[in-house]
Amino acid sequence: MSTTLGTVYVMTNSRINNEVVAFSRGPDGTLSLIDAYKTGGHGTGTRRVSPETPGGAVDPLASQGSIVLSDYKRFLFAVNAGSNSISSFRRDVTGELTLVDEVPSGGLQPNSLAVHERLLYVSNAGSDTNGSDSNITGFRIGPRGELEMIPNSERSLSTPNAHPASVVFTPDGSQLVVSELTTNRLSVFDVKPDGTVSRRTVNRSNGAGPFGSYFLPSGLLLNSEAGTNALSSYTVSLDGTLNVISGSVESGQMATCWVVATRNGRYAYTSNTGSGTISLYSINTDGTLELGENIPSTPEGSPMGAPIDSGVSRDQRNFYVLNGNQGSISVFKINSGGQLIRLQVIDSEEIPNLGAQGLAVI
Repeated sequence: MSTTLGTVYVMTNSRINNEVVAFSRGPDGTLSLIDAYKTGGHGTGTRRVSPETPGGAVDPLASQGSIVLSDYKRFLFAVNAGSNSISSFRRDVTGELTLVDEVPSGGLQPNSLAVHERLLYVSNAGSDTNGSDSNITGFRIGPRGELEMIPNSERSLSTPNAHPASVVFTPDGSQLVVSELTTNRLSVFDVKPDGTVSRRTVNRSNGAGPFGSYFLPSGLLLNSEAGTNALSSYTVSLDGTLNVISGSVESGQMATCWVVATRNGRYAYTSNTGSGTISLYSINTDGTLELGENIPSTPEGSPMGAPIDSGVSRDQRNFYVLNGNQGSISVFKINSGGQLIRLQVIDSEEIPNLGAQGLAVI
């Protein structure tokens, strides 16, 4: 059994037999297929989870974080929005997956996940059948990766149809932040020792359409804004109040929805689905943001990609992004100044042209 430099995972979100597809990272970061692994549940295919969300078949879950890895990369978790469940997998050193568990998500149409140590939270978008009752629900992660719902952990968001787009823990795990796409709010919850959450503090997003969220190790929160087509940075107070550091630094692109950053906290990247581009932002030591360049996710002269979920490898050498209109992954090298150099656009028969969601990378 040989180890790999790392692994990239994406989810098919197939309406029948949802799967997670694994790719190994070569020495330069380029990808080759490992296999596809059934979650035991169902996705939504190209069906949107809500008529109020803008993504259509390119982004049916309208979320960031539909698949995530545990803190030490032993486990991978995926949502099954079509069957209202969460699947957990055990990961080996080659990147291969073994299905461990599939449990109800505590709501309808789960679309985003967050992990801190042995705690997992899911956001449920809700649906017309339950009055679009959006919520979050918590789970304990067992030693084998099995999931156990935490009693009394379900919490509503600021309105029934808030449509959560991402859920993330603060680096110390003491708070949970939920982006509410359709209300232009960011709800912050305190995490209690028993794993439940208490007091919700509702903050107005600096810009319209708060979507993707990403915490730097320093505690700086980055939030992309699909309506403003911008990126904002915040600090989070102990009382749950968000303090704007850089407000709505515009990308100049369309549908700026996903955001990730390098581990050293120097560079952030947004996916601009409507423009087919990736925006580079520099992050200053005071948390302010500066827009750099915009780079097409696919080569000029080829069909335009619609970049959605993305990730940076833990060695900070590579950036990966799923093209939601092609069933492909674009692979980039990250140079010393944060600029992206495209290495590969890999197509796979295992990934549907439309409907695929989520990306996790090691």
